[in-house]
Amino acid sequence: MYAGRKVEEAGVLELFDNPAHPYTRGLMASVARGKAGGRLNEIPGIVPSLREPIVGCAFAPRCPLADDHCRSVEPRLAPVGGRGNHVSACHKAEEVAGA
Repeated sequence: MYAGRKVEEAGVLELFDNPAHPYTRGLMASVARGKAGGRLNEIPGIVPSLREPIVGCAFAPRCPLADDHCRSVEPRLAPVGGRGNHVSACHKAEEVAGA
């Protein structure tokens, strides 16, 4: 979930091994690994206000892959890689999953 919208759904192993939404990738990259006290990765930007209407993808202002299409058209949950058990609400889900 991001800004009140479901952005990705998959089985646990699939989600951890093959995230297909930039927000999920960012969350996975922020998990503490290695030496205690090290700096965690963060997702730049701020969460959008839910008091204002969100146009397009709610994550677009923080997404390094966002383009005009992302900022103007809300993505719908769609299968990733032709698998119905893994869905992502990202216009670039296949690109993200392949990264």
